[in-house]
Amino acid sequence: MSPRKRTGSLVAKTLWRLFWFLTASAVCGVLAASLLVPTVAATGFAVSDSIKLFNSLPSELTVDPPSESTRVLTADGKPIATFYAENRVKIRLDQMSPYIKDAIVAIEDRRFYEHAGIDPQGILRALVSNLTSGARQGASTLTQQYVTNVLNESLVSADRGDQIVLNGQKSMADKIREMRLAVELEKKYTKDQILEGYLNIVFFARDAYGIEAASRYFFNTTAKDLTLPQAALLAGLVNSPSFYNPDVHPENAVQRRNQVLAKMLSYGAITQAQHDAAVAAPVDLKITPGRQGCAGAEMAPYFCDYVSHLILNNPAYGADMAERERKLFRGGLTITTTLDSRLQLAAQAQVDGTAGANPDKWGTAMVSIAPGTGKILAMAQNTVFLPAPGKFDTQLNFNVDSKDANGNDLNGAGGFQP
Repeated sequence: MSPRKRTGSLVAKTLWRLFWFLTASAVCGVLAASLLVPTVAATGFAVSDSIKLFNSLPSELTVDPPSESTRVLTADGKPIATFYAENRVKIRLDQMSPYIKDAIVAIEDRRFYEHAGIDPQGILRALVSNLTSGARQGASTLTQQYVTNVLNESLVSADRGDQIVLNGQKSMADKIREMRLAVELEKKYTKDQILEGYLNIVFFARDAYGIEAASRYFFNTTAKDLTLPQAALLAGLVNSPSFYNPDVHPENAVQRRNQVLAKMLSYGAITQAQHDAAVAAPVDLKITPGRQGCAGAEMAPYFCDYVSHLILNNPAYGADMAERERKLFRGGLTITTTLDSRLQLAAQAQVDGTAGANPDKWGTAMVSIAPGTGKILAMAQNTVFLPAPGKFDTQLNFNVDSKDANGNDLNGAGGFQP
């Protein structure tokens, strides 16, 4: 055998020994580990060696803020548009319904407030289930899941999403690394901080990252106002967002929701009466997709387009286009513009009243600029941004020339902040 093959084999064996040692230690304690795992003792892989190896693994995890939606507002605070790569609205734990906190802990990690990042009983349960039934059962704690999400989010934000390793494809080294990071994370953050981070980062559906966006998407409500059956349904989603999607697979979603409710009942989080009422409740979806970019602008789509060009083409907002795009679509900015919502509505009404439906497709535009400052107060034209029956649609902004459409000269963005 070549030296390279021997080295690879040794590394693989070492990882397996470390994994079984950690498993045994979690179940029976460090002193009993060598008795439970004969392979460890027989190969001279001592308990102290295991501890040293585990502690020598990388333990630093940078928890950056997850990708968050950017809001574009008028000068008087009215919404114009939202930009996002991931539809997410970060909120505090006290802005979430107690039901969703109890539900996610009940179904994903019952002993979340008891373990230190790794769940001994969960590991044993998964081992027994996998060995006796052949069914694949995981034992990742909420902390480990949070670690996974943070690592994945970092890759996506750095445009390296293709390097994400799916759960079913993870190597033993991947799993041990996550265990190590989870243990260290528990030393750095409180349980509530970890739970808050998890509920803000986890994926729920195609257009919903984090519990606030999921609440808005599925029920047109806020995370704080979630009812018990709504919270149970959303908590059940994170295990398999596609399979349990209530809009696509309602029967699967109800079955999973009821499983969550049963867990909550068995753990004393809810009463029998609450359980029965929630199980009997219909799934009353109010699907509300996020309105993305200028195509989904609530007003002034052409002004929105002008502002987006201003951000994306100005070096003041980033060294290159990629950095500026990350800031706009992932930075969670609040961009307050110079637009006056009252004047904007009046300008649009004036243009619509004089140009009408415009079947001949001739263009009319109106822009109002504050004297002496160049600040845009209103920007309207007699077209629609997206195709619509009987309307003249175009994404060309008649109010500015090609140079201004790239974000020069005119003053439209008043300022922005994270």
